[in-house]
Parts: sequence; structure tokens; C-alpha cells
Amino acid sequence: MLVSAKDMLNRARDGHYAVGQFNINNLEWTKAILLTAQEMNSPVILGVSEGAGKYMCGYRTVVDMTKGMIDNLKITVPVCIHLDHGSYEAALACIAAGFSSVMFDGSKYPIEENITKTTELVKLTNNLGLSLEAEVGAIGGEEDGTVNMGECADPDECKRIADLGVTMLAAGIGNIHGKYPANWPGLRFDVLAAVKEKTGDMPLVLHGGTGIPADMIREAIRLGVCKINVNTECQISFTAAVRQYIEDGKDLVGKGFDPRKVLAPGVEAIKATVREKIELFGSAGKA
Repeated sequence: MLVSAKDMLNRARDGHYAVGQFNINNLEWTKAILLTAQEMNSPVILGVSEGAGKYMCGYRTVVDMTKGMIDNLKITVPVCIHLDHGSYEAALACIAAGFSSVMFDGSKYPIEENITKTTELVKLTNNLGLSLEAEVGAIGGEEDGTVNMGECADPDECKRIADLGVTMLAAGIGNIHGKYPANWPGLRFDVLAAVKEKTGDMPLVLHGGTGIPADMIREAIRLGVCKINVNTECQISFTAAVRQYIEDGKDLVGKGFDPRKVLAPGVEAIKATVREKIELFGSAGKA
């Protein structure tokens, strides 16, 4: 059964831990993350970007695949399917397809337009019992070889969005998507603390969880972060394991070319990465 993120994040806030959002890209990724969450007895959020949704043949395919896996693998921990960095149109499409949570990333809009669109989605998701994530302050990342360090959110704007009744809020605090460059100055905990002061009990979200040092992760959780997104780290570990399988020539032995065998090391690598993050975030045993 799919659930919204509301209850799991409120429990994380009160228990001073964070729930991991692990992005999925195909069947293998989804299966690996679900099995690891079950093994660790941890709630889990499956993140789906617009690009990944398109790659997996549409949002409805993602929902049906995940529901089938939950049933077949006898997954009993809370599972949320969540649109990651969605446009307004994508949010509506995911709601129609059966997602249990959506993110509307209105950070690229002027604050008034962000508020208008978020307000409409608050009404819709509340009526359907779904959770909604909003964003203030664009998250940085690498594009065309240039690394953008990201914006730091305005705490007053964060309060305006939080007061609309969203479930969770992503606030830019110097975090970026992808690999962090050597000259990355670190998370702005002063901004995070100011956002927390303005938004009160609102569960806060940290995007770009790959590569942030463990001590910074723990401090972010202490200051109110209840959801941490991980994607790049799983991609790197998956690819490295599959590459090693090929370089070792295992695909040339017997039926080693079977794609299920080729991808198996990558699946185990994802499991190891997810296991490590669940332990760091403190959500093990919290399902």
C-alpha cells in the first residue's frame, strides 16, 4: 500500500531522524530500494523525476510496477511514491496516475507566482490525502560543465510558502545536485536555522544528499531536516559495480551475458548505498 509522506515525516521530525528519498530509474532500482527498506524496517520515499517517469513509460507504469512489487515482495514498511522537482503540469499528471506525494518546484518563479500555484496544489492534495513538497531557493547543480552553487532561501519567503499548508518544504542552503566540487563551502546552517525559526514544525527537506559529509547530515537533521534526497550516489555505485563485472569478463563466461546477471552487482551496490544512508539518517527500525 502506498502512503503519503505526511505521517512518516511528522514522526521523523518528532523523533529527530530523517527519511530517505531514493530516486528510482527502473525495475532493478525500485526492487533494490524496497527490499533494503524492508530489511532495515525503515519507511522509504521513492523519488521519480519527470525524466525518469518518461523513461519508465509514464507515471502510471511507475505506480503499477511499484504496487505490484509491494504485493509480490510482501513489503510492509510505509512506501511513498513522490514526484521529484515537478512542474505544475507534472504534479497534476502524477496525482492523476496515483502517486501518493508530489513536489511542485516553483523556485524558478517569482515568489507570488510560486505562492499562487502552490496554493492550488495544497487544496487539491489535501482533498485527496496526498502530501505536497514545495521549494524556495533553487538547488544548485552541474549543467553543461558549470557548477552552480545554488541559492540560499529567504527565510521570510519560506514562511509564506509554509503557511500555505504544504506538507514539507525544500529550502536552498547551499546544497547542490550531483557531485560536490572540491571548493564547495558546505551547508549554510545559519540559513537553515533561520528557516526553521520562521517555519516552526514544518518538516524540512535536504536535496543533493550525495557527498555531504556525515557530520553535516547529522547537524541538518538536528536543525529540522526530516527528508533527505539521494540519487547520484546510487547511480555511481550501480555503474561502478556493473563496470567491474564487465571488466572482469564475467559476461563472457557461461550465460554471464544474461542482463539479470549483468545488473545483479549493480543492484547489490544500490542496496549497500541505501543501507548506509538509512543508518546515517536514523530511520532504521522506525517503520
